[in-house]
Amino acid sequence: MAPSAELKSYHREVSAVPEAEVLRRRNEELEKEFKKSLEREEKMKQELKKTWERLKVAEEAEERLCSQLGELEAEAVNQARAYRTRVINLMEQLSVAQKLLQSTSISIPI
Repeated sequence: MAPSAELKSYHREVSAVPEAEVLRRRNEELEKEFKKSLEREEKMKQELKKTWERLKVAEEAEERLCSQLGELEAEAVNQARAYRTRVINLMEQLSVAQKLLQSTSISIPI
């Protein structure tokens, strides 16, 4: 009976060693995957930070452009008013000149 008990004990040790080896290898694989996952996460954080910074720059640029556009619109309105005033003055001068021509041509006998 002693040899049979030794055989069972040996069988357990032999089967236990490969199981421990399998678990050790699996653990190593999981650790590698975890490390890769952490690296991917860090890379994504860096990309997110860069994207956030680009967004801030874009928003600041948008604000500057809106401000410049507002200034240009105000300048355009002022120019349009000045042009309108100039056109009205020229129309008045033309009207006066036409009246003057009419009054002088009526008084000149042909």
